[in-house]
Amino acid sequence: MIKIGLTGSIGMGKSTSAKLFAEAGIPVNDSDAVVHDLYSGEAVQLVEASFPGTTSGGKVDRQELSRKLAGDPSGFKRLEAIVHPLVRDRERQFLERQSEAGAGMVVLDIPLLFETGADKRVDKIVVVSCDPQIQRERVLARPGMTEEKFNMILSRQTPDAEKRARADYVIDTGGSIEAAGEQVREIIADLRRKQQSKT
Repeated sequence: MIKIGLTGSIGMGKSTSAKLFAEAGIPVNDSDAVVHDLYSGEAVQLVEASFPGTTSGGKVDRQELSRKLAGDPSGFKRLEAIVHPLVRDRERQFLERQSEAGAGMVVLDIPLLFETGADKRVDKIVVVSCDPQIQRERVLARPGMTEEKFNMILSRQTPDAEKRARADYVIDTGGSIEAAGEQVREIIADLRRKQQSKT
């Protein structure tokens, strides 16, 4: 089973690319969705204990949490120590299920693939990228996003040029969604060819 690590900086179109893989029949484990789930489940009490006042109604208040982190960036390490092991656990369960189901390849959608060393756990790396100006416009159009917040997020992410240099494949999302879909299908076809040539 080929494990594809899918990553890309904020606003590059990673979520859209993950959907395109899923539409092409490749199982996807979405780390962001897992975190979302944990923030209304098993991570709630742990986050509240470490960041008092950031949960309400049995869920983590993401806006309140990001406000606290903006005021004290050292908190990121504490948060990662809580969340990353739980995310890894879910990822392992996903891989076991897919392996039992006989999947030929899977996608692990991991925003901080290089930053957390997750690149060592995958067989192939796909980086989603586009022109920095397009990225900027997309991100600043998001509700509640500011220049300051955007720059803080970027400062915690491996630069796009470095990601591209370390990738096995790059999907350019600067054009139409159809063009991105075509690139995704080409990557899948290429990996299948390589898989068959080994057997």
